[in-house]
Amino acid sequence: MDVLLVGGTGIISTGITEQLVAAGHDVTLYNRGQTDVAVPDAVDHVQGDREDLVGFETDVADLDPTGVIDMRCFTPEEAESAIRACADVERYVFCSTIAAYDHPVDDYPITEDAPRKPAGEGYGEAKAECERRFERAHGKSGFPVVTLRPGHTYGEGGARGGLCYSLGWERTAFVDRLRRGLPVVVHDSGTSLWASCHRDDVAAAFVAALERGEPGEAYQVATEEEYAWDEYLRTAARAIDAPEPDLVHVPTQCIASALPDRSELLVRDLQYSMTFDASKARATLGFDPEVGWAEGFARTVEWLDERGEIDPADSADDEAILDAWLAARDAFDAAV
Repeated sequence: MDVLLVGGTGIISTGITEQLVAAGHDVTLYNRGQTDVAVPDAVDHVQGDREDLVGFETDVADLDPTGVIDMRCFTPEEAESAIRACADVERYVFCSTIAAYDHPVDDYPITEDAPRKPAGEGYGEAKAECERRFERAHGKSGFPVVTLRPGHTYGEGGARGGLCYSLGWERTAFVDRLRRGLPVVVHDSGTSLWASCHRDDVAAAFVAALERGEPGEAYQVATEEEYAWDEYLRTAARAIDAPEPDLVHVPTQCIASALPDRSELLVRDLQYSMTFDASKARATLGFDPEVGWAEGFARTVEWLDERGEIDPADSADDEAILDAWLAARDAFDAAV
């Protein structure tokens, strides 16, 4: 298949590129060319701006791909542009997100039928509205959209390997803190559930969606291997031969108030339990994650180490949060 991959330099995209080539597809990347990422020699590259809707539509018409994987559609306007540009392809695979679900959900594990967020400016809200635009186009004209909703994805690629914890994913200082046995912030009681899927497994689902996904259907590609946050971090520590971690529990509300710029992910997703039913993707796409959290974390940390991308323990706000919280807790205990 002649595949146009819109994006191609992110954590999932790099894996998709490698697997598409290995599967024998002809691959063209479409992006601004501003990220230096190694890709297989067989891959072509077209420089273009996905946000330039007219330019994007013209470029897609000139390239005339058989299939499209769009990792860079973030707004309803971009969705409408894709509907115009990709009406004649065999499959258009849209990268949505589990952040499109309205949290907290009523039932666990989460399935594809869970209610989605209303339209809005946030990341999950915009993705949910993109999904609705594509669904209407499919119902009206048979637009060949296959929607994938990845869960949290990490691995050897992208910014900071996609690793996250209670204070977000802007820094990797928590890895150094684990190694040094320093206290690590964990939101609330550390018992909400979280699931992280390695990028190789998620990328395989995108390739499968292009080859045999059912147009008009949505598939969540999120691992069913979930951990309570305390055990998630203990498993990570063991994976890199770090000491037993010193986990300090801080209420989500306190973290959000103190660090609004670093708590978007926490407020949006991490504070809720995230457990998924992957049976639909397993049945149609053969989605069967092979890289467990311990192995994947160790591989990702090794990859980051090779690039010098593990932030030092004192480069983030953790100590300030820890000191303030412990002082407040001691004051509360004394007062009561």
